[in-house]
Amino acid sequence: MATVKEGDTVRVHYTGKLEDGTVFDSSEDGAPLEFTVGKGELIKGFEQGVIGMGAGESKTISIPAEEAYGPHKEEMVFEFNRNRAPENFDPAIGQQVYMQRADGKTVVVTVVDKSETSFTMDCNHSLAGKNLVFDVKLIAIV
Repeated sequence: MATVKEGDTVRVHYTGKLEDGTVFDSSEDGAPLEFTVGKGELIKGFEQGVIGMGAGESKTISIPAEEAYGPHKEEMVFEFNRNRAPENFDPAIGQQVYMQRADGKTVVVTVVDKSETSFTMDCNHSLAGKNLVFDVKLIAIV
């Protein structure tokens, strides 16, 4: 039976969870995920985890934060003064919002705190600093 190797395009179904079992993403109710192993389309730990699998095989892949979205970096958390915000801008704590960087690029930030004068924004990926667990089923090597 053929097994996945670097350069293969594969289709998988997956459920992504945190270590406490909280599901953060799944393809189970939709189309399988298709990607080419080794092209860097997905986090490294996920791509490397499917190598050696055969069609129809299932496995659980544990990925440390360093091989997923990296560590949570405190320098990516900043204060945003309310007087710089648009009128009626008052997102809830935990809400993700789009902001323009000085170079014009749009970034997604998460509101982690707010006060009378400012918002505390976090530019880290929402899964940064977290170890991830994926239940993966290889549907096909394309």
